[in-house]
Amino acid sequence: MDLEFGRSPQRDSWKTTMLLAYQSLGVVYGDLSISPLYVFKSTFAEDIQHSDTNEEIFGVLSFVFWTLTLIPLIKYVSIVLRADDNGEGGTFALYSLICRHANVSLLPNRQIADEELSTYKLERNPETADKTRVKVWLEKHKNLHTALLVMVLIGTCMVIGDGVLTPAISVFSAVSGLEFSLSKQHHEYAVIPITCVILAFLFALQHFGTHRVGFIFAPIVLAWLLCMSALGLYNIIYWNPHVYQALNPYYMFKFLKKTRKYGWMSLGGILLCMTGSEAMFADLGHFSYSAIQLAFTALVYPALILAYMGQAAYLSKHHDFYSNSQVGFYIAVPDKVRWPVLVLAILASVVGSQAIISGTFSIINQSQSLSCFPRVKVVHTSEKIHGQIYIPEINWLLMILCIAVTVGFRDTKHMGNASGLAVITVMLVTTFLTSLVIMVCWHKPPLVALAFLVFFGSVEALYFSASLIKFLEGAWLPILLALILMAVMLVWHITTIKKYEFDLQNKVTLEWLLALGDKLGMVRVPGIGLVYTDLTSGVPANFSRFVTNLPAFHNVLVLVCVKSVPVPYVFPKERYLVGRVGPPGHRSYRCIVRYGYRDVHQDVDSFETELIDSLARFIKLDASYRCSEASEQQLEEWEPGLSVIGSNPLRDQASYDLQDSVQHSAASVEMMAPADSPHGTGLELAAHANSAKQVRFFIDSLVASPDADKHVTEELEALSAAREAGTAFILGHSHVQCKPGSSVVKKLTVVGYNFLRRNCRGPDVVLRVPPASLLEVGMVYVL
Repeated sequence: MDLEFGRSPQRDSWKTTMLLAYQSLGVVYGDLSISPLYVFKSTFAEDIQHSDTNEEIFGVLSFVFWTLTLIPLIKYVSIVLRADDNGEGGTFALYSLICRHANVSLLPNRQIADEELSTYKLERNPETADKTRVKVWLEKHKNLHTALLVMVLIGTCMVIGDGVLTPAISVFSAVSGLEFSLSKQHHEYAVIPITCVILAFLFALQHFGTHRVGFIFAPIVLAWLLCMSALGLYNIIYWNPHVYQALNPYYMFKFLKKTRKYGWMSLGGILLCMTGSEAMFADLGHFSYSAIQLAFTALVYPALILAYMGQAAYLSKHHDFYSNSQVGFYIAVPDKVRWPVLVLAILASVVGSQAIISGTFSIINQSQSLSCFPRVKVVHTSEKIHGQIYIPEINWLLMILCIAVTVGFRDTKHMGNASGLAVITVMLVTTFLTSLVIMVCWHKPPLVALAFLVFFGSVEALYFSASLIKFLEGAWLPILLALILMAVMLVWHITTIKKYEFDLQNKVTLEWLLALGDKLGMVRVPGIGLVYTDLTSGVPANFSRFVTNLPAFHNVLVLVCVKSVPVPYVFPKERYLVGRVGPPGHRSYRCIVRYGYRDVHQDVDSFETELIDSLARFIKLDASYRCSEASEQQLEEWEPGLSVIGSNPLRDQASYDLQDSVQHSAASVEMMAPADSPHGTGLELAAHANSAKQVRFFIDSLVASPDADKHVTEELEALSAAREAGTAFILGHSHVQCKPGSSVVKKLTVVGYNFLRRNCRGPDVVLRVPPASLLEVGMVYVL
C-alpha cells in the first residue's frame, strides 16, 4: 500500500493552511458544530426553569461563552495541540510521549534499536537532560506505571462510550425539530423511527470508507456554521441587541446565586457545548496545528458564540412555552426557513457522528496495538490516506448500542447526561496527561504543570461533579460501558503480559536448536517457515514443541516478531530489523517487524515480498560486514546483532523479482547489538545525516563484483528456491490455565481471557495469514 505517513514538519504555505483549515471543518468540527442543537434543551430539561427575569438564560449563556473560551480555545488550541507526537494527537499520543521520555511503558519487548527510529523524537538528549524528581518518582514505582495505563484506558473507554452516545443524541436532536412541523401525536411516533433509520444507514455505509463521501463533509459543516451564524445575527438584531451584556462573568454568579443546587446540576447540560473539543487534538495528525487553529478561531468559535447568543436573545423575549422541552434550537428558527434548516441540521449531525465513529475505530486499533484490546479485524478503506480504517464487528456493535440508546432513553435529557459524563471524563484524562508532558517532556518547572492542572482541572472537575450527580438519570450508561470495557482490556492486557513472561522463561537457546538436529535426525523440507513469536531473542517454546514432536522444518526458517513501539507510525524503510539465528549455513534468521500505534498491518502479499526482500539485502550486507576488519572478532558469533534494512525511496514499487531487483537497488544499514546481547556493543552503521559513524553500502556494487562470495550466492539461491516452494506461517494456538492454588481473581481473569480468545479474531486474521498456508502449534500456558 502506498500510504501517506504523517504531515511534513516543514511549515505549510498559507494556501495549504487555508485548504487544510477548510477540510478540517468536515472531519474535526462536525461534532462540535452541532452542539447548539441540544445544549439549551438539555440544560433546561428539568433542573431550572426559564423565568421572566431572564437570569437563567443569561446565566447559561455566560457559562457557555466562558466554557468555550477556556476549554476549547485556551486549553486545546493554545496549549494541548502543541503536545503532539510527530504531528499526531490524542490520548495515546500523550501516553507515547511520556513513555519515550520516562521508563514507564508496560510493553515487554522494548529494544535499544527502537530509539533509532526517525519518529522516536525526544525533546532533549536523554544523556544531557536532568532527571526531575517527578520523572525519577514515576520510573521508580511500578504501581504508577500501571496507574498511568489504567488512566489512559479510562479515557479510551469513555471515547468508545462517546462513540455510542454522540451519534444517538446528535441525530435525535436534529430530527426532533419535526415537533414544530408535525402534530404532537405524529411527532411522538415519527422521531424515534426516523432517527433509528438514519443511524442504521450511517453505520451501514462505514465499510465504504469516508474518503468516498468525505469531500462533501466540509461544505455541509461550512453551510451549517454559516446558517447558525446568520440565524444568530438575525435573532440578536431583531429580538435583543443587548444580549452581549450577558457575556459578563457576573451573570454566572447571579445564576448560581438564584438557582443554587439546581443551577449546579444544570451544568451537566452546559458542558455539552464542549462536545467534540477533544477531536481537535485527536485528529491533529490528519491536518496541521495552524490549520486547526485557524479554522476554530476564525470560523467555528465565532459561529458557535453567535448561535448561542441568538438563541438566548430569542428566549429572552419569549417565555410562554407549554414545556421546557421547547427551550431549544428550533424554537428560535423562523417558520419560513425551518424545513431547510432541519434538513441541513440532519446532514450536519450525520457528519458529526461520522467523525466520532471514525475516531472510535482509530482508538480501538491503537488499543489493540498496545495489547490492551482483543484482536479484531482492521480493514484499511483507503490505499492513499493513512489511518482511514473500518472494524466490522465494532461497527455493528456500535450500531446496535446506538439504536438501543435511542429507543431506551427517548429524550435529549438522558442522552445528554450520559454523553456529558463521557466527554468530561476524557477531558480530565487529557488535562492530567498534558500536565505530565509539561514536566517530563517539555522540562518545565513543576509549578507550571501544577498551575495548568489546577486551573483547567478545577473547571472540568466542577462539570464532572454535575454530571456524576445525574447517575440515575442517564449518567450510569457511560460508567457501565466503561466498566465492561475496562474489564475486557485489563483481562486481555494482564494475561498477554503473563504469557510473554512465560515465553521468556521457557525459551530455548540457539545451541539447543543446533544440537537438536543431530539427536533427532532433523529433516529440512522445501519452503520458507515463518515462526511468529513475541520474543526478540532466543527460540520460542512453541517452536521447540513443534520440532520435538515433528523433527522437520523448512529450508529457510525465519523467527518473526511483530511488535508495537511507542511512536505513532514507523516508516516502511525502518520497519524491518533483520538478523541471523545460528551460522550462515543453517539458513535461519530473525526478523522483527515494528509498527506504530497508528499503523495498520500490511496485506500478506506485500508483507511476504518485503520480508524476503529484506532477507536478501541482509544476506549481502552481512557478507560485507563479516569480511570487514571491524567484524573479525565476531566471525564466530551466531547472532551478533540486528540490521535495519532500508530500501532506496526511488526504487520501483512494482512486484519484486529476487534475482534481478538486488542489482538495481541501494540500502542503508544500521547494525547494532540487540538489547539483550551479552556483548552490549556492536558495529554501528547509522544512516543519519549528523552521525559521525555514517557508512552507506550499495548493493549493486557488491553484486557486480566478480569476486562475490560463492556462499552468498548459494544462500540467495536457497532463499529464492525456498520462496518458489512456498511459505508456511507457523503460529501458536494458545490455551491458558491457572496454577493449582491460584486466587479467585486470577482464575476469573484466565476464564475471561479464554472466553475472549475463543470468541474474537485469531492472530491469523490480525496478521492477515492466508488459511491455506497456516500451521498452528498448540501451546498450554500455565500461569
